[in-house]
Amino acid sequence: MVVLGIDAHKRTHTVVAVDQRGRKLGERTVGTTTADHLDLLVWASRFGTERRWAVEDCRHLSRRLERDLLGAGQQVVRVPPKLMANARTAARTYGKSDPIDALAVARAALREPALPTAQLDGPARELQLLVDHRDDLVAERTRVINRLRWHLHELDPAVAPPARSLSRAPATHLAAIEAFLHRFDGDGNQVVVDLAGQLVARVRELNAQIDQLEADLAPRVRRLAPSLLALVGCGVLTAAKLVGETADIRRFRSKDAYARHNGTAPLPVWSGNKQRYRLSRTGNRQLNLALHRIALTQARHHPDARRYLARRRANGDTPTEAIRALKRRLSDVVYRALLTDASTAQTNDQAAAA
Repeated sequence: MVVLGIDAHKRTHTVVAVDQRGRKLGERTVGTTTADHLDLLVWASRFGTERRWAVEDCRHLSRRLERDLLGAGQQVVRVPPKLMANARTAARTYGKSDPIDALAVARAALREPALPTAQLDGPARELQLLVDHRDDLVAERTRVINRLRWHLHELDPAVAPPARSLSRAPATHLAAIEAFLHRFDGDGNQVVVDLAGQLVARVRELNAQIDQLEADLAPRVRRLAPSLLALVGCGVLTAAKLVGETADIRRFRSKDAYARHNGTAPLPVWSGNKQRYRLSRTGNRQLNLALHRIALTQARHHPDARRYLARRRANGDTPTEAIRALKRRLSDVVYRALLTDASTAQTNDQAAAA
């Protein structure tokens, strides 16, 4: 088995081939087009048919490469950057370069045989794109509203719309601001009034785009994650975030591996007779945030979760520690729900193909 480590960049990909002992067999740098990837496959054929490609897990740079390799029937694994960094530090070479990084990726893949395998993009990728685009629009709306508030304060400090009122339907507060701005026609603050009017129009446009995105997400999530939506505290946006960021739950070998990936598994920090664990700040923080939203909702409205939190508090946990423990249990619940939904989707696809 030959492992080909890839250090991916925007314009070039550097590949280093190693044998099973980690010895360097060859090196190649190619472009990032599909034609370049075909040339890379031709070059890699000299190492035989038993080969595995290891790519640093930065999918915004390596997505086209992974798609071309998978389309050619190649086996591709993703190496987390922290593993690659450790392999580079342990090497005898000094410095940092693309060949050194590619060699570190290959050796990390040799050392860790259970790395997640790459798969072709599917509906989960589409959900992630839609959710990320919505997050960008929400962030832009927040910036626009903040600028609008400063202009309104300059015109009249007494005018202060309630918090989060400008992003809610119906847009009565936006209409009130427009009526307020009309009072300043011909005033000496005309530039400020014009800018504020443009910002009001932009907020209205962003509200419509965000509402449309949420309407588009709802049927997709109901089709892909019905078991996840049945979970108390998990709405459409949270379910879409979980499905998109997980990117196929079947790539995780167990619920514990998924908890490690989403950062809910506590880290052991003990030695000798004193055993203790601390909060993990690693893992996918977007997944961790989605689980945190579910945990907070269940802490208010779900009887089982409230009893569990009360029991943890009675055993000496602080409120924060009790929520962390609940998030760890919710990670297992989400793992099973995603597995159920993935199995259902696979069955439906097979039935449709038949």
